[in-house]
Amino acid sequence: MSGSQNYINHVALVLDASSSMSHLSRKVVDVADQQIAYLARRSQELGQETRVTVYVFADKVECVIYDKDVLRMPSLKEHYRAGGMTALLAATLKSQRELAQTAQLYGDHSFLTFVLTDGQENASHRCPDVTTDVPRNLVQAVSEMIATQEDNWTLAVLVPDQMGKREAMQCGFPKDNIAIWDATSTQGLEEAGQVIQQATENFMVGRAKGIRGSRAVFSTGAEAVNKDTIKAAGLTPVNPSEYQLIPVARAAAIREWVIECGHTYRTGCAFYQLSKSEKIQPRKQIAVLEKKTDRVYTGPQARSLLGLPDTEVRISPDRNDDFTIFVQSTSVNRKLVPNTRLLLMI
Repeated sequence: MSGSQNYINHVALVLDASSSMSHLSRKVVDVADQQIAYLARRSQELGQETRVTVYVFADKVECVIYDKDVLRMPSLKEHYRAGGMTALLAATLKSQRELAQTAQLYGDHSFLTFVLTDGQENASHRCPDVTTDVPRNLVQAVSEMIATQEDNWTLAVLVPDQMGKREAMQCGFPKDNIAIWDATSTQGLEEAGQVIQQATENFMVGRAKGIRGSRAVFSTGAEAVNKDTIKAAGLTPVNPSEYQLIPVARAAAIREWVIECGHTYRTGCAFYQLSKSEKIQPRKQIAVLEKKTDRVYTGPQARSLLGLPDTEVRISPDRNDDFTIFVQSTSVNRKLVPNTRLLLMI
């Protein structure tokens, strides 16, 4: 195997350990451990080497695990204790600077970092080891760092609300590398873990196709779904005689609408248009429609295109002028949204 084919992933988790995360402490450990177990399994299946780094931050930023083989990772339970404030910007700077010192010899190295926070920056000025050599404006320092990262670096952040998203965008995070999670419950954190897993799947599958980094890890929009990514995923168009596109004129149950439009309903034959945030189960098929031609692509590769793991995961529609996502329905009572379209496999 030549060096260029030796894929080496450096995946980092940068975890908020401020006081407000205390009620979620046990769940943070569970979610992180699940992510690491998933990374270990997928690394073996895809023949990629994965090394994991974990930072925790509160009043200060601490690297608790550095570039360790994913197959030898300990549980995070000995390394995560919540208490203190939120040195979010210092954590972002320190993690990326230190990871940048990692040797990138003999292989195709790529860096993927997820920052998870439940609040706003309020403590980075207390981290002199990180901030003494940056301008007074830490937002500017983070923004400049992100802007100058090489194409094999992917930096994503999960924030608790729209204010957090605005602040992350001001710090230079690409908008499609920012996700909002529900920081009020263990269920919200579980869903955040699924979002991270979905994004990681996208990243690892993309690596084998020569994609080194992404500015759209949380996206179903044009950067994630376009002619090039469809071709790279190996998707081929369905024969037009095998499907029909039916306009949805009113809110109706999916079986009712199919029959009303003069067709026979079979479980699994109908796909609804993704028009709002939805949970997608592992057995559900995905179809992609090219708007200009009404050409449809489907098959297992369509799930891979969106980075869907083999667990239930939540996805949302993002702006895409050229392609529309459709999801298979196995429920006869799925409510269709007016002014969308229904894809019927004949």
